[in-house]
Amino acid sequence: MDVNADLAEGFGRWELGDDAALLDVVTSANVACGFHAGDPNTLRDACTRAARGGVALGAQVAYRDLAGFGRRFIDIAPEDLTNDVIYQIGALAGFARVAGTEITYVKPHGALYHAVGGHSDQAAAVVEAIRCYDSRLAVLGSPGSRWLELAGQAGLPVYREAFADRAYNPDGTLVSRRAPGALLHDPERIAQRCSRLARGEEIEAVDGSMIRVRAESICVHGDTPDAVAIAHAVRGRLETEGIELVSFAPAPVTENRSPGRPWSDPEHTDTY
Repeated sequence: MDVNADLAEGFGRWELGDDAALLDVVTSANVACGFHAGDPNTLRDACTRAARGGVALGAQVAYRDLAGFGRRFIDIAPEDLTNDVIYQIGALAGFARVAGTEITYVKPHGALYHAVGGHSDQAAAVVEAIRCYDSRLAVLGSPGSRWLELAGQAGLPVYREAFADRAYNPDGTLVSRRAPGALLHDPERIAQRCSRLARGEEIEAVDGSMIRVRAESICVHGDTPDAVAIAHAVRGRLETEGIELVSFAPAPVTENRSPGRPWSDPEHTDTY
């Protein structure tokens, strides 16, 4: 089982979440690409830390919506959305390369994540961006979503995820963040539920009914209160039960993956 988290979601002097602590726990990191959050310094730091810790890197692409943290739907033209996604993947791929690694998957964020679940045009636009950029990149999303269906048809590697800290409706969709009980907070109860998810067992929906959510990855939101405690509880529970934690899309090991070194000109030592 893979455990992933959303990272690099600060911007400038505004910090959100504890990326360093989460990168000691998760096996995959969904890194913001600057459209809903994240600036160049934040992105590079996340990529560097992930590379050092052997954590897989994924591009968390979003609508161009810094003010709304990418949680507002935008009725964008498919061609524009395709180009926006290519732009974001390319930005993160550059920082990953400098860190001596590479991105291996793509996961939409926020409103885009929910939109591509059923919006065929937008789902197809995101799939087209990945296909054009690098068809070897895996995709991560909700089971049964239109996004994963179209990605599979396009020949992209497809993986499903469940959410550790979000409540589910009886139909397997996430409870709206605006609704009571949408966010879960108790690390031990969350860890117990994740154990059931990892074993393919049913979990309790918000109305008390039992549902089955099949997934290869479990997401802990980095901006959730006590995210680090939740991630530790989930990882500890899974490891105690003998469930191996490994990324669904690890970066390949090659011989020339060392990060770049600072440049200096031996003939010009004075600063300009």
